[in-house]
Amino acid sequence: MRDDELRWFTSSFSGGNGEGCVEVAFLPAGVAVRDTKDRALAPHRYPAVSWAEFLAGVRAGEFATL
Repeated sequence: MRDDELRWFTSSFSGGNGEGCVEVAFLPAGVAVRDTKDRALAPHRYPAVSWAEFLAGVRAGEFATL
C-alpha cells in the first residue's frame, strides 16, 4: 500500500494547539506512524504485534509524561 493511499488518524488526545503530534494509519499487517509537523517524511511502519505491545505499555503507564 502506497503512503498516499493511507487513511490517517490523529489521536483524540491531540488538542490541536500546534504542539507536535503523530498520525497513525492502519496497514494490512500493522501500522504506519508519521509526524504531523513534517508529513513529507516517510512514515515509520511497525508490525501489528509491535504496535499492540506499544499500546499495552502506554495503557500500563510505562511511559513518563512531560
